[in-house]
Amino acid sequence: MGDERMLILIAGPYRSGTGDDPVKMADNLKRLEAPSHALFKAGHVPMIGEWVALPVWHAAGGKTIGDDLYEEIFHPVAGRLLQLCEGVLRLPGASKGADNDVRIAAERGIPVWYRLEDVPGCA
Repeated sequence: MGDERMLILIAGPYRSGTGDDPVKMADNLKRLEAPSHALFKAGHVPMIGEWVALPVWHAAGGKTIGDDLYEEIFHPVAGRLLQLCEGVLRLPGASKGADNDVRIAAERGIPVWYRLEDVPGCA
């Protein structure tokens, strides 16, 4: 891969283990965002599903975490992004959504890294 620039999905816990507490979810989003600068400095474009799903959900009138609209938008967003992404950085922590992202990536032959330093250009 060398100097190849990639769109990389950062996958990990967002809602999992939070009891839908908005503060805990915000903390999880910060953890997801933490490697984004390093990926960007390496020439990649970092992507997080919630960066797309949250504004779409709000624009659609989403009000309650886990409502039908939430379910209709959040997981499908990741699936759609994985049609565009060229890699997945899977961060630690239990997450059905992130595990599903890894499964989809594997099915599509998209590389999955579990450590930032394993992503090309981030050593």
